Amino acid sequence: MVSASSPPPAVARLCLRGITKRYPAVVANDAIDLTVQAGEIHALLGENGAGKSTLMKIIYGAVQPDAGQVQFNGQAVQIRGPQQARNLGISMVFQHFSLFDTLSVAENVWLGLGRELSLGDVAGRITEKATAYGLEIDPQRPVHTLSVGERQRVEIIRALLGEPQLLILDEPTSVLTPRAVERLFEVLRQLAAQGCSIVYISHKLHEIRALCTACTVLRAGRVTGTCDPRRESDASLSRMMIGSDPPQLQHRPQAAGVAALSVRDLTVPRSDPFGTDLQGIDFDLHVGEILGVAGVSGNGQRELLACLSGEDRRAPAGTIELRAHDVSRASAAERRRLGLHFVPEERLGRGAVPGLSLAHNTLLTRTEPVERGWWINRSRMRDLAARLIQRYDVRTGGPDSLAQSLSGGNLQKFIVGREIDAQPRVLIVAQPTWGVDVGASAQIRAALLALRDAGTAVLVISEELDELFELADRMVVMAKGRLSPSMPRSQASTERIGQWMSGLWDPR
Repeated sequence: MVSASSPPPAVARLCLRGITKRYPAVVANDAIDLTVQAGEIHALLGENGAGKSTLMKIIYGAVQPDAGQVQFNGQAVQIRGPQQARNLGISMVFQHFSLFDTLSVAENVWLGLGRELSLGDVAGRITEKATAYGLEIDPQRPVHTLSVGERQRVEIIRALLGEPQLLILDEPTSVLTPRAVERLFEVLRQLAAQGCSIVYISHKLHEIRALCTACTVLRAGRVTGTCDPRRESDASLSRMMIGSDPPQLQHRPQAAGVAALSVRDLTVPRSDPFGTDLQGIDFDLHVGEILGVAGVSGNGQRELLACLSGEDRRAPAGTIELRAHDVSRASAAERRRLGLHFVPEERLGRGAVPGLSLAHNTLLTRTEPVERGWWINRSRMRDLAARLIQRYDVRTGGPDSLAQSLSGGNLQKFIVGREIDAQPRVLIVAQPTWGVDVGASAQIRAALLALRDAGTAVLVISEELDELFELADRMVVMAKGRLSPSMPRSQASTERIGQWMSGLWDPR
């Protein structure tokens, strides 16, 4: 019995009871209960396709539940849309960004803040928040000129400008550097100390253990457990999430072969006012090795990828050589015929067409289903997609599922699998495990190592240093449009790479 002098029990910031959401091919959420207290940083953990993003979209009003109740600050609410959620004090950073490419950063943020502020006021507030949180961004830049990492900064700043009572973050650090992650964690702890509740979705178990004070685990749309992650290990959290320990990678040293891709003094001016000039890029990528490229997003990685893939064909003659062929001005299709395959960092829109099925998306880079006269063998096309789905454990309704219907991690598995399965001679992959759970991440990395062991030359561009240390035989750093000298993985350290990210390396 509670005495008259006892304080009243604290009202939970968010309380979900029996939340259910069904789709034709899957039950995304099955009678889920979740409670988040005021000032709590609450992790939501689960495999790709476990129902995490769907549940968060229900809280944010972007998806309507089929059953269940949502309570916010002790009051039952029906959140009919994101605007109502923002009015209640709920902000969300989506894993797949919701930005208009043709508008500036300030204009995108202004759309969600109401009419009481001028565009100039919003630009000023963006600069203040960006500086305070270490997420620098130019408010006047058009979004289409931003890298994935820079777009993520915009999403985080936009959410913070709403002064939320509940902040939902879906994979917020997937393309942030370690220093930016530290700064973000400082901000989140400050927000929690001020009473803001945070729901934090991440597949990086060490982040959850370092940041979060509570954790709910989902598997196949159901809650399978809760815990205090500070008292768990990465291994125990992994077992709760996928039912087993993730497979251990086997990185066996081997002698690299001849150069499969050579870049010599590649100097290309930026294609837009906010881009980065490439200055004297010089490297070799050998048969049977993985070369890792580290660096802060926005330092020329996007421009380098465009030149290597054939999207930007302004490279001077003789600067890019693929398997002894000068491909500096060659198209992407011509490079693919020579054995180069490419995984872009943007999944939807470049890696896959959102409104097309997985079967049709195989045709973006694979020609096996295309017969003489350019007839498409639909049976072979669906069989190819089905094989990729099975081999890479893509959680989906089948080959006819639309790309946009997949969770981010499952779509990433499909796209990476599509290119690995093509048995390329050279593979260029950007952010290979962005937003992918620990089990699938280990699977993708193991597949890249197996490809390297089979003689493929692999170039990996990633902002996750742990990933590069696991995969790379050699590492380089990109900073301000220039590329550092290469170093063997055995000589690389976080401190040295961090120094080189500022462009501080000795020219050779």
